[in-house]
Amino acid sequence: MSRRWRAALLTAGLLAAGLTGCSAKAPTAERPAAPADRSTSATPTPRVPAGNAPTESFAVGVRQLTLKRDDRSLPVTVWYPAAGTAGGDPERSVAAADGDFPVVMFSHGLGGRPDDYAALLTRWAAAGFVVAAPTFPHTSRGADGNVLDVLNQPADVSYALTRVLALDGAAGDPLRGRLAADRVAAAGHSAGGVTTIGLFTAGRDERLDAGVVFAGTSLGVGTAFAGATAPQLFVHGELDEVIEYAAGKAVYDAVPWPKAMLSLSEGDHGRALLSDGAALRVVADTTVEFLRWSLYGDAAAKGRIASDATRGGLATFDNHL
Repeated sequence: MSRRWRAALLTAGLLAAGLTGCSAKAPTAERPAAPADRSTSATPTPRVPAGNAPTESFAVGVRQLTLKRDDRSLPVTVWYPAAGTAGGDPERSVAAADGDFPVVMFSHGLGGRPDDYAALLTRWAAAGFVVAAPTFPHTSRGADGNVLDVLNQPADVSYALTRVLALDGAAGDPLRGRLAADRVAAAGHSAGGVTTIGLFTAGRDERLDAGVVFAGTSLGVGTAFAGATAPQLFVHGELDEVIEYAAGKAVYDAVPWPKAMLSLSEGDHGRALLSDGAALRVVADTTVEFLRWSLYGDAAAKGRIASDATRGGLATFDNHL
């Protein structure tokens, strides 16, 4: 165990207190080695070259992967752009659409499951992203609720990412030749937000080009953001009753890269992510345009982020992208 993770464990008791109720409901050889000095300052420019995101909306397919990291069971739900007519419910194991699609790894909150976030994640898939969401062995609904296991989840996500990206070269797999392995983001809510922050700090995965943090905090993983520049979007309700808005804002302030924060003035800890409505539309539209910019390199999408974020007066937007 690294000294950084030993230090993280010293704050784990606080983590347990801070994440209770956060949901309303070993890396393989393919993983790049982490930098020897995780405090290395960021390089000045995002790595994704300029490009154009798809303009059409896709049908959405969904499938399950059965993964296991050592003794840790990690079933993964994958939503993906599918062939067919857009606008219907996700269909299981249908053919993928033609294209080269970026990957977003999503981490659920304590007591949650990936399906809880389907209203948001299917919107990402319909916009041209493959979304892979592990169900964590100790923090998902029906598990033992060991919140300290959040500190193991960044490694779970990195392992799952390796296995998902391998599908691009797997003979006969529906996603063969459909994944843009060089354009990857991580996102997560609450305990999953902690997991996501950890992927850019103590457990930095250098394959990640961007992050989206919903109602997250740095307890247990710190704010030593490291490695290549990776733009970050933070989303937090100002009335969050579980992780105070100020805690999320403090982590956001520590990000050394291009960043923005969407603050929902009447937002709580996550209902905007779990059910349809005006707040979800603002969150979905803002995050889609952020991902189009950060993973497709779409400059026009970047120009739409702020207007989507402030539509309807439901949120304010601090923009340093």
